Amino acid sequence: MAHKHVGASLDPARTRENIAYIRQMLGELRQVAQNEGADMLCYLIEMAYVEAGDVQSGRRALTSIQHTNGNKSARMPL
Repeated sequence: MAHKHVGASLDPARTRENIAYIRQMLGELRQVAQNEGADMLCYLIEMAYVEAGDVQSGRRALTSIQHTNGNKSARMPL
């Protein structure tokens, strides 16, 4: 199934909620990866968790993680 890229939310409250949700899910995924002994996956998930926390706390601007022409995702189907 192809997903269409939609720009960042124009609602700051919704954006904060989405980042908080992402961080919560990453925490849960990290625990699953740790329980399975998937060390590299655990590390990568932890890095994303830290990044989401930095965005939440204001240590990193959300614009620093938005996609630009020079930093496109692989857009892999899930």
